[in-house]
Amino acid sequence: MDHPLSREQDEQEAGAVLRVTNRLLIPRSEFRWTYSRSSGPGGQNVNKVNSKATMHWPAMISKSLPVELRMRLRHEFGNRLNNEGELVIASDEHRDQKQNILACEQRLVQILRTISIPQKVRRPTKPSKASNARRLQEKKHRANIRNSRRIDPQ
Repeated sequence: MDHPLSREQDEQEAGAVLRVTNRLLIPRSEFRWTYSRSSGPGGQNVNKVNSKATMHWPAMISKSLPVELRMRLRHEFGNRLNNEGELVIASDEHRDQKQNILACEQRLVQILRTISIPQKVRRPTKPSKASNARRLQEKKHRANIRNSRRIDPQ
């Protein structure tokens, strides 16, 4: 059974840090948030409340992101990086600002988990001699069938 103080410490740490994997933790203090009026659902509420959340995270200078992951992030999601090297994620799918903040964080976690798994290197292979021979044999067979259908003009 957990000690009550340790559970409180875990909750406090969870609030200060975004856990992507067991090894990759990002301090929430690195995020800069901007809010604006949403185009999403909400009826007249849309015109009154700044529910759209936009996260700006300086990924290219973040000390919490290893260099290898920075390079993969730039390669795979470079279109989401601005000129300052910030990863920009926006959400206006919910009526509530807090839910949009959570949606941005979840999207960031998904992106980072995607790049944390290195892609396998494709090694080009050649067809075997036997498969090449089968392919050529099949081509000859098909050509013979087509030739047998021909009507001789003589």
